[in-house]
Amino acid sequence: MKSGERSAVADRAQQIMSAARELLDAEGPDALSMRRIAERVGIRAPSLYKHFADKAALVAGLQAQGLTLLAEVQEAAEAEIGADPPLLVLGYAYRRHALASPHLYRITHGWPLARTALPEGLEDRAALPLARAVHGDINIARSFWAFAHGMVVLELDGRFPPGADLDVAWRTGCEAFTQAIRNRPHGSTA
Repeated sequence: MKSGERSAVADRAQQIMSAARELLDAEGPDALSMRRIAERVGIRAPSLYKHFADKAALVAGLQAQGLTLLAEVQEAAEAEIGADPPLLVLGYAYRRHALASPHLYRITHGWPLARTALPEGLEDRAALPLARAVHGDINIARSFWAFAHGMVVLELDGRFPPGADLDVAWRTGCEAFTQAIRNRPHGSTA
């Protein structure tokens, strides 16, 4: 394949991913059919298979987008850490990320992760700011991620009572994890 042909194929794949993301953002995961994506791009559905083996490959591409966005958000938040505890800064950034693109968040963090289809190192990159904030303690990192994910899903699902002060709930949870880091035995990371 010549360079120009490779570029055209890459451009078309990008158009397909953009169309899939637009449908996802506008209508949710149920809108992600090969037919609907092809219509949005202006091609016939069978032509999609020249670029993506199946819908699962498209979802894997969207998950890669979601993890890339999370990594960028967490890295930017990490750079802004100052007087507030790092977990509070990272937790609030995680929440903003999820609320900004709830459908992308759900397929990235609520569906089985297509690990083998992700760019190498992406999952680690997305987790690294949290790993640094907990000084490498994998148990605290996993527990904090479960807390943050649970809070976000409950908020997205409208499960908190009207008037609940979620900022206070986030702060309370983040402070509890910060205290757990302070209380762990010196030098302990696992």
